[in-house]
Amino acid sequence: MDSEGALVVVPTLNEQAHIGALLTQLRADPAARRIVVADGGSRDATPAIVAEHAASDPRVVLMDNPDRIQSAGVNRAVARFGEGERWLVRVDAHCLYPDGYVGALVQTAERTGAVSVVVPMQTRGVSCFQIACAAAQNSVLGTGGSAHRHVGEGQYVEHGHHALMSIAAFRQAGGYNQAMSHNEDAELDHRLGRFGRIWLEPAHAITYFPRRDPYGLWRQYRGYGKGRAQTIAMHRMRPRLRQMVPLAVPLAVVLALGSPWCVLLALPLLAWAMLCLGAGLAVGARQGSRCAMLAGVAAMIMHLGWGSGFLQQWLFGKTPR
Repeated sequence: MDSEGALVVVPTLNEQAHIGALLTQLRADPAARRIVVADGGSRDATPAIVAEHAASDPRVVLMDNPDRIQSAGVNRAVARFGEGERWLVRVDAHCLYPDGYVGALVQTAERTGAVSVVVPMQTRGVSCFQIACAAAQNSVLGTGGSAHRHVGEGQYVEHGHHALMSIAAFRQAGGYNQAMSHNEDAELDHRLGRFGRIWLEPAHAITYFPRRDPYGLWRQYRGYGKGRAQTIAMHRMRPRLRQMVPLAVPLAVVLALGSPWCVLLALPLLAWAMLCLGAGLAVGARQGSRCAMLAGVAAMIMHLGWGSGFLQQWLFGKTPR
């Protein structure tokens, strides 16, 4: 077993725009001992692109992921290819990674003694709406100060964007909970913490591209809220203040629309909207970007989606096992 290498797993679904360049980059990293693309049934050219890389590099493997969700793909890849490997590196196809990413993660894990190395995630937009989303997600306005959404100092944390994990600890913890489509990473981090510490490494920050339209952003954050409610219920955790604040938004909307005192109850909603819009204008002004000035609009969508998903799961959903 070579401690200097890792099993790399890339869950995919219709990623033809990104998978080719990503595989080229990963293949140039000597620490990527095996690169498993767990495809959830792509209908575009993703499987064909992966097959081309596999034909010229035996480290690249295309694996079917019939359950489609990312957590199931990673679990399946570890079960099939994890024997004899010390480290697992999870790579998302729609992000940008620094060169030598896998090797750098392994070195960080060995230096810190952590069972998991997580990384900060900086959001970058291309279209105007994406730029607004990025401005919100890179600020306290959209993240509430979450440590892994900002490039700060290296530190031990409870959760971060998944990068590297000890395969032994991953198996001891039971892998990802496949009943969860969102927040499965934070839920696993809660279990991983029983077997060692999690290190957040800012030197290996990655770049993420947000959703391209408001509905896609709302659906994404609704899923995040649902997943967080599942995690809290499963482990009887106490939610943090930054996770509770967005719950007031959908509650206020329902009360304002269904009450004879709707005008009075709408005042808190108006205050929230003005606060978001004003903060977004300030963020955009600092960046010198008109599109970024819409960060408040993106943040409002994120707050409403997250709060709606959380409350729906908390009130009506079943807790995964």
